[in-house]
Amino acid sequence: MAPQPPQQVRRGLLEFARSFVGIVRLLQILLGAGLWVTIAANKYEGSIHFVLFVAVLFWLLTLALYFVTLLDKQDLVPLVGGERWLLSNMVHDIAATVLYLPAIGVMVHKTEKNSFCNLEQYKHYCLYKVYLTATVFTGLCAFAYLLSAVYSIIRKCRGSRPLSDGGGTPTGTLNL
Repeated sequence: MAPQPPQQVRRGLLEFARSFVGIVRLLQILLGAGLWVTIAANKYEGSIHFVLFVAVLFWLLTLALYFVTLLDKQDLVPLVGGERWLLSNMVHDIAATVLYLPAIGVMVHKTEKNSFCNLEQYKHYCLYKVYLTATVFTGLCAFAYLLSAVYSIIRKCRGSRPLSDGGGTPTGTLNL
């Protein structure tokens, strides 16, 4: 395959970055980073380790997926690249959604457990606001991955080509 002119490469990068999948992936990266930074910057224990594991794992995987797709190098990824790239993205998004659901439960439980210190008169260090913020980030992350999974499922059912081609169906458009 001959190298593409710089204008075509730049246009391809911009097309993906402005596409629905590109925007949602960037949103997932930002929300995931917000979640794990919120947790890691404060004292945490117990089941919060699971939430942190899920957040960091899927943040790193999503970052890799984003840049591999942005650079149009999915054909170079062994086993899951090429024609399997859309399916791989769909499985990633479904797995993230499924693992973020118990993470939401953990964060809600920890938030409720620390709700006693949500009073102005309480003067000791309290993690209630941290846990509440992390709960919101966890819910938003789960929603972003669910949104991306549903979009991937719709594209897969309609016979779309891989994400790098501008996100279209074989005719070049996707009518939702």
